[in-house]
Amino acid sequence: MPLRVVMSEMSASVEVSLGRQGRLVIPAPLRRALELAEGDRLVARQEADRLVLEKPDRIKRRLKARFAQVPSERALVDELIAERRESV
Repeated sequence: MPLRVVMSEMSASVEVSLGRQGRLVIPAPLRRALELAEGDRLVARQEADRLVLEKPDRIKRRLKARFAQVPSERALVDELIAERRESV
């Protein structure tokens, strides 16, 4: 079965087959679009019924951007610890 590749600036869709031992080959056009190279480490996670693969540095960047608006004097870790202690 030939691979079907649909690429655009916003998204890419590629149909692939799962191989022996659960191995997955990411086609070259998608690897290039995502700037993936041999030896890159990826974090795999399940989101509902989807498999998501991301580079660790991109996860860190996304999380830093998400919390960039939090004032530096606010201690989120301390707030989380206090909430956990209250719920016990």
